[in-house]
Amino acid sequence: MTTDFFNIDSALSEDERAVRDSVRRFVDERVLPIIGQCYVDGRFPRELIPEMAELGVLGANLPEEYGCAGLNNVAYGLIMQELERGDSGIRSFASVQGALVMYPIYAFGSEEHKRHWLPKLAKGEAIGCFGLTEPDYGSNPSGMITMAHQQADGTWLLNGGKMWITNGSTAHVAVVWAKTNGDKEASSIRGFVVPTDSKGFKAKDQKGKLSLRASDTSELTFDNVHLPADALLPKSGAAQEPAHVPHAGALRDLVGGAGRRDGVLRRGALVCQDAHHVRQADRRLPAAAGAPGGHDHRDRQGAAGLVAPGTPQGCRDVHAAAGLARQAQQRQHRDQHRA
Repeated sequence: MTTDFFNIDSALSEDERAVRDSVRRFVDERVLPIIGQCYVDGRFPRELIPEMAELGVLGANLPEEYGCAGLNNVAYGLIMQELERGDSGIRSFASVQGALVMYPIYAFGSEEHKRHWLPKLAKGEAIGCFGLTEPDYGSNPSGMITMAHQQADGTWLLNGGKMWITNGSTAHVAVVWAKTNGDKEASSIRGFVVPTDSKGFKAKDQKGKLSLRASDTSELTFDNVHLPADALLPKSGAAQEPAHVPHAGALRDLVGGAGRRDGVLRRGALVCQDAHHVRQADRRLPAAAGAPGGHDHRDRQGAAGLVAPGTPQGCRDVHAAAGLARQAQQRQHRDQHRA
């Protein structure tokens, strides 16, 4: 079954398709069988991290000299698309690790930062999180309250807090953005590499989410966190730097949307096929519930796979996708006959 209605495959190189297909198999074989229960349990499947690292999806488009895969941005986008097809939480883990932690260390860090952290992050031996969003100002850097004060010996004291931080409770290192030395202007913002076992650093899981349930989301607080002088990302500076990092990772959200669409279309096409078989079988069922057809409509929906996991009435996007997939298939048939 194909959902490549726009023939995007033809624009990809052989290597790009090979990367996409390897991640697609991983999603089909390792993510989809467990992610429904992870959603119900509100649990990120950490057991998948070594396999994701082995595939090279963590910091995939960063240079090989730092232990990364060195892929181009198209291949990176295809990786994120396939991971998103499995679940937003899986894609969020990988894209935060790569685009929001590894990338700023690569772009703004010292050579020591790169050599120490990037290979560990690429192998999944260390997990990272990105501290920009705050409770009162969201991801607007100019409104940031978190402050770092430089001490006489060159070290830093960090105070403040961050909210809605992916990987926060599992991270070994945080890339934290803070205003500096009491200057409330956005131009004072700098980036810091903060080990999460630092005294005064706390991460608290955020419970009760209705979305991204298979993702670790946390609140971070910094209470006089003492950092060495070299915790500073030396090339960071001015408000455009922390704002630039999410923009650099915006590809993850764009292709993530494509991954969600592809997943919906695939399920929709399956719905079309399954519903046809159920209708065929339903004609042969005895009238058991006092109504023609013998089974309640909801039972038939369940048998056809129309009721999505975790939702009592089924998922509307699947029904919509069924119509889209059916229309697309009909157009393909018409085009074939015309040819």
